[in-house]
Amino acid sequence: MTTTDIGMPVSGLRSIPHLPDEAGKQTKRDFTSDQEVRWCPGCGDYVILAAVQSFLPELGLKRENIVFVSGIGCSSRFPYYLDTYGMHSIHGRAPAIATGLATSREDLSVWVVTGDGDALSIGGNHFMHVIRRNVDLNILMFNNQIYGLTKGQYSPTSPIGKKAKSTPMGSIDYPVDPISLALGANATFAARTFDVNVQHLQAMLKRAAAHKGTSFIEIYQNCNIFNDNAFLHLTDKSTKADNVIELEHGKPLRFGKDLEKGIMLDGKLQPKVVMVAEVGESALLVHDETNELCALVASRLRAPEFPTPIGVFRCVEREPYDHLLQAQIDKASATNTTTVQDLLDVGQWVVE
Repeated sequence: MTTTDIGMPVSGLRSIPHLPDEAGKQTKRDFTSDQEVRWCPGCGDYVILAAVQSFLPELGLKRENIVFVSGIGCSSRFPYYLDTYGMHSIHGRAPAIATGLATSREDLSVWVVTGDGDALSIGGNHFMHVIRRNVDLNILMFNNQIYGLTKGQYSPTSPIGKKAKSTPMGSIDYPVDPISLALGANATFAARTFDVNVQHLQAMLKRAAAHKGTSFIEIYQNCNIFNDNAFLHLTDKSTKADNVIELEHGKPLRFGKDLEKGIMLDGKLQPKVVMVAEVGESALLVHDETNELCALVASRLRAPEFPTPIGVFRCVEREPYDHLLQAQIDKASATNTTTVQDLLDVGQWVVE
């Protein structure tokens, strides 16, 4: 029996059945459905799908105990292509539906697949609240900085000046930063990766799956039809070393082809790019996944002044919402002996 940090015993900790030893090892094929994958040729979603299908066998779980819930958008076709349980739900509401599953079924590994438009526009409220509640589920948000399914309107993450069908003169909206928003909602796990960096993507999936509580991964994903090469400066071999900084717990923030550059905080806690040879490595900001301020500073690093961080921004422990809810149910059940018949027999019922 475990006790929560508010003093209630928890008996409903998530217990997901694993495959028996004699079942043999699963493969990517076991998690590939018979449905035709219908994304535009060259879409980054193909890479993410293959990475997830290859990763799922490592969980060692029965397929019937894994569920993917999606909203609306190109990314939300995902459940069709996985041979697990899944639900293609309604626009922006996947976190709410996934919350119901996670709180009522402790035997399920629950995953949400969403896009920047689905999660941060009509679904912004649900996105924020599932994170602050810390429900034990995993969110994969494909961020291509555009509305793809509805043919190329600007999205909440599109940069200022983005010319699209709905903004022919250029967007005048300041974009949402998903990581900063998640941290503002007190996320216990927030990470960022790329579609084309499969090794890093799978490493983030492993970290997310191991986390107890809401894990959130922002995945930069190329839409080659309506927003092609939006992240080329971060993925091209000739430029990525100067434009990407990989966050590693306990290590200083260094980047560049020879790791010759770094990030330090000045006397006003403002980050700035420095040459390591000039200031020394000891002057650099050391990444700490458990430090909220460190995570927030990293989340605000953005081009063109700073390199774009990838990796785990924050990872801390906090009792998941579904554990706390189960503790309340257990406590109420143990102390309340009232039956439905008792309620029906109380006083005189008046229908107005």
